[in-house]
Amino acid sequence: QLQLVESGGGLVQPGGSLRLSCAVSGFTLANYAIGWFRQAPGKEREGVSCANGGTTYYRDSVKGRFTISRDNAKNTLYLQMNSLKPEDTAVYYCAARAARLFTAVQPMCVNQDMHYWGKGTLVTVSS
Repeated sequence: QLQLVESGGGLVQPGGSLRLSCAVSGFTLANYAIGWFRQAPGKEREGVSCANGGTTYYRDSVKGRFTISRDNAKNTLYLQMNSLKPEDTAVYYCAARAARLFTAVQPMCVNQDMHYWGKGTLVTVSS
């Protein structure tokens, strides 16, 4: 059964860090493009970061603070989030899609053009 399960969310103070994990089962993550998305209260879901092959994309508001990565041996993707701000508060979703190695990541992320989605984990940044 194909499944993506996020973990690592929680309450953190402004300036703090969290690492989100997304455990994948039912397919081999190494053959897929990956991404993290978020939906803040009252707002639409947006792409945070995506990666395909050696190319990554970050939305402007998280550049220099967030890092996307994967561990193919563990079939898991990660989002390291540093210097967190209250405006980062949202439900974070991991996602994946089959993609050719040179498929551009920015459209994939901006258009949320992914095939498989997790159910999300809540990140709250507050003092």
